[in-house]
Amino acid sequence: MTRQQLLQRLAVIAILAAFVPLVFLGCVGKPPEAADPLWPAEHKGPKVVVSFAPLYCFAVNVAGDDAVVRNVMTTTGPHDFSPTERDVRVVTKADLFFVIGMGLDDSQAERMKEGSGNTKLKIVELAEKLPKDKLCEGKCNHAHHGADHKHDLDPHVWLSPDHAALMVNMIRDELKAADPAHAAGYDSRAAAYIKRLEAVKAEGLALLKDKQDNRLISFHDSMAYFEKAFNLEVRDVLTKKPGQEPEEKAMRKLIRVATDENKPTRVIAVEPQYSTSTSGEALKKELVAKGMKDVALVEFDTLETVKPDDLTADWYERKMRANLEAVAKALK
Repeated sequence: MTRQQLLQRLAVIAILAAFVPLVFLGCVGKPPEAADPLWPAEHKGPKVVVSFAPLYCFAVNVAGDDAVVRNVMTTTGPHDFSPTERDVRVVTKADLFFVIGMGLDDSQAERMKEGSGNTKLKIVELAEKLPKDKLCEGKCNHAHHGADHKHDLDPHVWLSPDHAALMVNMIRDELKAADPAHAAGYDSRAAAYIKRLEAVKAEGLALLKDKQDNRLISFHDSMAYFEKAFNLEVRDVLTKKPGQEPEEKAMRKLIRVATDENKPTRVIAVEPQYSTSTSGEALKKELVAKGMKDVALVEFDTLETVKPDDLTADWYERKMRANLEAVAKALK
């Protein structure tokens, strides 16, 4: 066989190879669409998306087998999260999207809804639905401000079991409205989960009830609801923006607050999400240099991030108990 004949034969084979699949598809029709791995096809109940881990726990404990719940944010929390294409796909078929609101995660949710084209998706801002008298102002660490300076509201409402219970009831009501046939199940599961939240609070109060030294400095403006729920006193914050180191004036103010003779504050909270921050260690070093004894750093998890494999229905309870045990150990 000549070289030219070989090339002609290879060309024929190539054409046949391209043509045969087309003939096959013409006989059997288009292949079926692949199943959506994000939502089980056989489940007919509400499809629920939540912004981050605590809300997943609240929703999944109410949903039971009657609704499907998907969490968006995992190792990146709401302060730093930017939606990906996959995140947008999650909300494409969803019915409800639960977020905190208050400027924390609502803008990301709106962007995902807009990108998905799912005009029927209902975004529920849970913190915005709380009674106004249940909301707390954050702490201010500005070195100088006028008398008319206003503190921002702290959006970290999930760090109080009391507020968590209020949000669980909101989720229950939204699921009942979307799926009235299973209202009784949503009612019973919400009530059972709230009892578990009440147990977390009772255990925390028992751990902290004998502490005479109940003061601490938090890492960022996140502990107002935890503070109120467990009768603590957060005297100030290291940073208003997570991951941003305090300026020199702010650090001097923190030192003055911590060394106040009437209310000395030796416990400093740091967060695992910002392990590279040196502000906690820097403040501790300054306080030790001022002669303060037993200065302690305590790791307090604001529950804004989670490893995907660690997210289970009881994750919120486990993490809150770990926070309470760590704080109780550090205080005197």
